[in-house]
Amino acid sequence: MIIQGSSMETIFPGVVRTSYGTPDTLTPIHLRQYPVSPRLSAWNCDIACPLAIEEIQFRATSRGCELQIPLCEDEELYGFGLQFYGLRQRGQKKTLRVNADALGNTDDSHAPVPFYVSTRGYGILVDTARYATFYTGSAQPLASLLRQKTDGVADATQARSAEELYASVRPSSAPLLVEIPVAAGVDIYVFWGEEMLEAVQRYNLFSGGGCVPPRWGLGMWYRARSDFDASQVKQLADDLRADAMPCDVLGFEPGWQTQVYPCSFEWSTRFPEPKTLLEDLKSEGFRVNLWTHAFTHPAAPLAESLRELSGDYGGFKGLVPDFALPRTREIIASHHRKTHVEAGVSGYKLDECDNSDYTGGWSFPELSRFPSGLDGEQMHSMLGALYQKTIDEAFETERTYGAVRSSGALASPLPFVLYSDLYDHRVFVRALLNSGFSGLLWTPEVRDARDTEDLIRRIQTTIFSAQALINAWYIALPPWKQHDTDLNNAGTWAEDWQQTTAICRDLFSLRMQLVPYLQSAFVRYRREGLPPFRALALDYPHDDLARACEDQWLVGNDLMVAPVFAGQSERTIYLPQGDWFDFWSGERLSGNQQINRAVPLETIPVFVRDGAILPLAQPTLHTDDAASRALDVRVYGDGRHSATLWNDDGSRDGLAAIDADTCGSLQLNWSATMQQEDVIVRGETFYSVASWQLFNQSRCKYLFS
Repeated sequence: MIIQGSSMETIFPGVVRTSYGTPDTLTPIHLRQYPVSPRLSAWNCDIACPLAIEEIQFRATSRGCELQIPLCEDEELYGFGLQFYGLRQRGQKKTLRVNADALGNTDDSHAPVPFYVSTRGYGILVDTARYATFYTGSAQPLASLLRQKTDGVADATQARSAEELYASVRPSSAPLLVEIPVAAGVDIYVFWGEEMLEAVQRYNLFSGGGCVPPRWGLGMWYRARSDFDASQVKQLADDLRADAMPCDVLGFEPGWQTQVYPCSFEWSTRFPEPKTLLEDLKSEGFRVNLWTHAFTHPAAPLAESLRELSGDYGGFKGLVPDFALPRTREIIASHHRKTHVEAGVSGYKLDECDNSDYTGGWSFPELSRFPSGLDGEQMHSMLGALYQKTIDEAFETERTYGAVRSSGALASPLPFVLYSDLYDHRVFVRALLNSGFSGLLWTPEVRDARDTEDLIRRIQTTIFSAQALINAWYIALPPWKQHDTDLNNAGTWAEDWQQTTAICRDLFSLRMQLVPYLQSAFVRYRREGLPPFRALALDYPHDDLARACEDQWLVGNDLMVAPVFAGQSERTIYLPQGDWFDFWSGERLSGNQQINRAVPLETIPVFVRDGAILPLAQPTLHTDDAASRALDVRVYGDGRHSATLWNDDGSRDGLAAIDADTCGSLQLNWSATMQQEDVIVRGETFYSVASWQLFNQSRCKYLFS
């Protein structure tokens, strides 16, 4: 029997909850770890929901339950979490199943999220931890087929390719269907605003607001080879400084533990005096991030206390802790705090908290049972987010920023960035674009490369992502000294290593310049729910070229990046509405056009929005260097936009101050009559303005230094 929603409630401006049947009690909402941002309540919504919520239909079946949600013929859909193989999701079948290796555009993913947004200006969160299947307009009910006129059916015989054939027979007005296995009911949450971007912002604020990394997390990251010991890590750090390569974070891979696969979480004899090492590295401006995963070795010190708090099947021959239980999270957070954090560790890489259907079956099965009542399917959906929250709780005073291999719904407050064992450059870029639709962060990390060109192009991409990461876990030398893995580990330097190193140094320095701008973008993520990295479709939902663009993205509000892939000597770039400035030359360009650009190896196309005020730091080797607080402020066009910088010390109290509007801030504004004395930072010492630079037409000039 098909019934309407059993209840509908407006819970915040622009947010409605509708309940159907008897919903599960173990879902992302019920297990949420962060409160809703109070800014959501204060954000008025003066327009009616563009979706006719009352037309949503529900049915309980022997398989579980179903939803039927109306779609308009002209709307496009985005989201569903971390996506590798597609951007636009209309006309697809998406099964939201956690899996380490996504093999196609089916939504097997490290981080599937049952949330999608429409170009009509609304988004829907289906509150389930089940492997729900979404038919996004690809399945047409019989009743609507019988109403369809014959002359409205496309002639598939005219198709000249498989793609044209399937496009010609795809229904244009079919509803969106959701099937949720096992469940007898479900809650859904509808978010809306003037445009699609506002729906995403409301979803992120509902999740708790975005995370704000400490400044060091926005610098350069480098992960050392897995088997390096303390002396080798120290030598690596010294070499990076001697080569003037900016770096804020060093990652220790599995070799730091006594046992891995599964883990002991204890320092091995390779690191006999970890606290001393960590203090030495900190004095040189390095934070340390430790690789780990949740599967606990049966002989580990933690194992006894976790034995009754774990699932009935193991993973990697270890215990699988039930992170849905507060006691489990407390035990694990306390151990990490006392053993690592108090010694000086700043963060963690949380590996293999996804599933392993196609990678050897190392994870726990879906038929597992956990003390909290979750089964294996639900735990796979929730493990990434619950694990992140547990490790975040190990840090009591300072904030952390780390890496993770799985996440899910309501993840925007979690201070972790997704990564993958996949390695296709174009796939990495598409994942970066898709992450912004669902409250996720993604790094297109750099490991090895086919050649020098491939290495440089990959590094250029990661510079403009949430975590600028060189992951050298299986090579001894930095990749800019030798890109070939075998030659690298044999200690053979490339003939062109000095030239490659110089290019990489310049790119790393660019990342360091961007830190204040990125920090401000993340504060807006926290306060406004605005994704710091996002596809053009979110800002230009009615622009057909922007909606389809899979290889450009926005960084904050004012930068647009067009990456280059190895083998390209030129590329086509789409400039959306408005004027844009070439970041490198200062050339002013009109929007609503495609342009062709030659792309020399040293350059990645970057454009600045007309009216922007862009604060760039002095490039330093690490963010603790006080020299990084001196700004070169660039003004583009009339500078009608303002830039706000925040005095955030990276502490928990600093984040609370940002939330409470008590954090010191510096507002950068521009006027044609500005004099030097007008830019003195009165009462604030966290940033100072070294120079203003004006980009007006196609040239620039220094106003003063």
